Amino acid sequence: MTDDRRSNSSPKKNPTFAISVFIVVVVLLVVGTLFFNAIREKREYDRENGEPAAASGASPAVPALGASQPQPQPQPQSPPQSQSQSQ
Repeated sequence: MTDDRRSNSSPKKNPTFAISVFIVVVVLLVVGTLFFNAIREKREYDRENGEPAAASGASPAVPALGASQPQPQPQPQSPPQSQSQSQ
């Protein structure tokens, strides 16, 4: 006799593809959530603390003197020397 149960049922499906799609979707959701939260928190921080000059698009023509920039050192002045020319 022939076994009809085997011919009528479909072969067992491999769940690996479904699991891999599920993992990819979850990872994309997590990455998207991280980007969304980072952008939202940056906007809140900028709103509370004011935007830096570089972010506003207008850069000053002359940079302001700050602690991070080296200050010019005064040059020591030497006494005037008399020039004696011998002939």
